Amino acid sequence: MQASKIFLSLWMTVVIVVAFIFPIVQTPTQWYEFPVIPGLEQRARILFFHVPMAWTTVVAFIVSLYYGIKYLKNKNLDDDMKSAASAGLGLMFCALATVTGSIWAKFNWGSFWNWDPRETSIFMLLLIYAAYFALRSSLDGEEKRATLSAVYAIIAGVTVPFFIFVMPRIVASLHPDPIINSSGKVHMNGTMLTVFLSSVGGFTAFYFWMLQVKVRANRLESHHAEQER
Repeated sequence: MQASKIFLSLWMTVVIVVAFIFPIVQTPTQWYEFPVIPGLEQRARILFFHVPMAWTTVVAFIVSLYYGIKYLKNKNLDDDMKSAASAGLGLMFCALATVTGSIWAKFNWGSFWNWDPRETSIFMLLLIYAAYFALRSSLDGEEKRATLSAVYAIIAGVTVPFFIFVMPRIVASLHPDPIINSSGKVHMNGTMLTVFLSSVGGFTAFYFWMLQVKVRANRLESHHAEQER
């Protein structure tokens, strides 16, 4: 476990350093040079952070949905704990994706917020999952809270692919074209794609590590609360 944490830390450090120090040039001649993306230029570096954060948001919310289903099937409160922990991490990554996207929008569009379809979609997810935690905090009784939260997590999780992948593609948008277009072709050169995928992998692994830590902490807190009763 300790070795995996060290490896993940080194992995993310290398990704962050490379994302910032590799030069963006008009005509790359070296393997470590990124090509200029029209309209983005140096601002293209946000792709290495904003998109992986959005991806990790989706992963976290889908995992929350999975454990919600598992709780309704087995009635194991540990599954409810995992569902809530994953939803919390998803909300955190969703907020980070919103902030990084807003910073990019300020430099590219002149305003932090433009109600672009992608901005609207991620804002809706923030509201949906903020309401999830408002629901949990308003309910008494572990089983009742877990059951209603699981149902909500399933319904909310089903909306995630629509808000992230469908809605932004059916409404006119200021947002740059997606990295993977409708024909399945990737809009990145080899070096950028390697760094990008490394970032996606790193953020995803970071999420799963945080989920383990959060669940472990919640178990200890629950055990401590039971001892005090």
